[in-house]
Amino acid sequence: MVKTESILIVDDEKDIARLIATRLQAEGFHCIEVGRGDDALDVALQDRPDLVILDLMLPGIDGIEVCRQLRKDPRTSSVGIIMVTARSLAKDRIAGLEAGADDYIDKPFHMNELVARVHTSLRRGRQLRATSPLTGLPGNFEIETRLDAKIMDGEEFALLHVDIDGFKAYNDHYGFLRGDRAIVLTARVVLHAVQDIGSSQWFVGHIGGDDFVVVCGPDRAEAVATRIVERFDSSAPALYDPEDRQQGYIERVDRTGTVRHHPFLTVSIGIASTHVRSFVSSAEAAEVAVEMKRLAKAAKGSTWRIDRRRMA
Repeated sequence: MVKTESILIVDDEKDIARLIATRLQAEGFHCIEVGRGDDALDVALQDRPDLVILDLMLPGIDGIEVCRQLRKDPRTSSVGIIMVTARSLAKDRIAGLEAGADDYIDKPFHMNELVARVHTSLRRGRQLRATSPLTGLPGNFEIETRLDAKIMDGEEFALLHVDIDGFKAYNDHYGFLRGDRAIVLTARVVLHAVQDIGSSQWFVGHIGGDDFVVVCGPDRAEAVATRIVERFDSSAPALYDPEDRQQGYIERVDRTGTVRHHPFLTVSIGIASTHVRSFVSSAEAAEVAVEMKRLAKAAKGSTWRIDRRRMA
């Protein structure tokens, strides 16, 4: 079943918001209308719309600040944003684009033009976001796109590959629904760790399954990895039933009939950094991060390893 794309319409002029919603609903979209900037942020984080049509002038938080906040939060950083305004000054357009808007349209606008811009933005969003339906985080396509852009621009970065240890045993023991819960918890742990340490320019993605990535500044990569480990280890026990939590492990019978004890879930993190080497592609950076992750997995408990091998 194909998901109906949702559009958040943010405009304090209710008649205009209703007019836009009516037309877009006729195009097959699900529309949500709000009239305040702070409400827009709450709804965007809760409902994760595919596109935001955002008026510049709003009560409370104005459209520029809403746009900045949406771009700053990893959960909404890739959402499409069309800025709408009755002010056609160049400085207003520039401010909106600098805040992260993808497109701009002036009031009064022709409805057919707005619809065309909506379709274009959503089509571009489908190509770029490819988000995980479970965590809402961007997937492989955008991860690769962002990394390759940094490499092309010569920007310094660190790539963290985060993997849950012991996930298969946990998933087999508790079932897929509980396994999904563990993945969602890990996504939150990684997001919160990045928010604790980081910058709005940093990026969190979900490769798939129990694997995540963080792209951050190379000087803060070890601090981010340490915070992820701390947050995960403090959160993981809540994923277990009380009796398992009390004994500190789960019991599983393997194919040979042997009872095995599996410790609580941990995380292993591998870090590749431009501090010590340059990369020609996102694939090369990912290969180094995965190699470091394997080294981390060889140790007990949650830990991380960083590549310190300098290129000749």
